[in-house]
Amino acid sequence: MAPTYLTQEGYDKLKRELNFLKTRKRQEVAERMKEALDGGPLGVDADAEVEAARNASAFVEGRIHYLQGILSDVKIVQTVSEADVVQMGTKVTIEYNDGEVETYTIVGKVEADPLEGRISNVSPIGSSLLGCSEGDTVDILAPDGVFSVKILKIG
Repeated sequence: MAPTYLTQEGYDKLKRELNFLKTRKRQEVAERMKEALDGGPLGVDADAEVEAARNASAFVEGRIHYLQGILSDVKIVQTVSEADVVQMGTKVTIEYNDGEVETYTIVGKVEADPLEGRISNVSPIGSSLLGCSEGDTVDILAPDGVFSVKILKIG
């Protein structure tokens, strides 16, 4: 299996979430389950609460398993402030054909959040920009078709 690419910030964030889930959230869900089971005669509401507690427990355990899988094989990507080509961890400013200018940081897919300016190295834009230089015009193959962007700045 290929490693998961994370910035140090992303790694730390996932470790904090895993710790929270394993310590506090598991305990909260266990207490919720106990209260639901000890709630007296099992009527419709009690059954619903037990089912909701089971679902919450399954979600927490699933998320813990998912995070442990990600964190078991991580490659930390250093943020690159100066580079000649776009690579993991670099910030890149591009201009679309319509003149819109966007700045993105290239990160692994787990950390991607386009609304926060973090695009995945495996996304159509991210993968197309990797290895390109300032001034290059890059064709992006997206689900809607091909479009071009110009790299204005790296770093």
